[in-house]
Amino acid sequence: MPSLTVENYVKTIYQIVSAQDGRPASTGQIATALGVAPGTVTSMLKTLDAARLATHRPYEGVALTRAGRVLALRMIRRHRLIELFLLRTLALTWDEVHDEAEHLEHAVSDLLIDRIDAFLGRPEVDPHGDPIPRADALSLPDADDAAARPLSACAAGSGFRLARVLDQSSEFLRYLTESGLGLGTVGVVEANPAGAGLMRIRLGDRSLSLSLDAAGRLLVADA
Repeated sequence: MPSLTVENYVKTIYQIVSAQDGRPASTGQIATALGVAPGTVTSMLKTLDAARLATHRPYEGVALTRAGRVLALRMIRRHRLIELFLLRTLALTWDEVHDEAEHLEHAVSDLLIDRIDAFLGRPEVDPHGDPIPRADALSLPDADDAAARPLSACAAGSGFRLARVLDQSSEFLRYLTESGLGLGTVGVVEANPAGAGLMRIRLGDRSLSLSLDAAGRLLVADA
């Protein structure tokens, strides 16, 4: 069984590589994401290489092997299903579930995760719109991302549905909740003037102003 530390490393490497279109992760990126010293990362990469979970090439970066990718997707599957389970059954809010899932994902068995998956009706996305890896831990379901785009890129008059939140910090999620922006929320872009740094959207019978920075962290699909 991989250690908790190994599980965290492969999951972090997978997320970094995925966020930059498959380019290898740097030691510095991993260190920043995990809050450890670069030297600590270098030592762990030797462990991952020996276990054939990752490969590290100097000046190029770190990439996961097939085995490493399977382990990473398995951990991500656990995390996202636990988040959704906590939200639906224990009424935790979407800004509370991440930290709890971080602890629980290392403690539950694959059997329990499969039962949770069945109980929830085989969901494809977690509370933030992130795709949940399939049970074989080899792939992700087809996500809304193919048709999704940043809200900040939408022109005036565009209808939208909130499909995914990229910034899942507790503060940002609470801000969205207070603004009435939850997953699946439908709205219309009222104005998005070039150079203003601000856009205005309509949710039902009320208008809301959003900075382009905040809107860029929201992926939307056609309503």
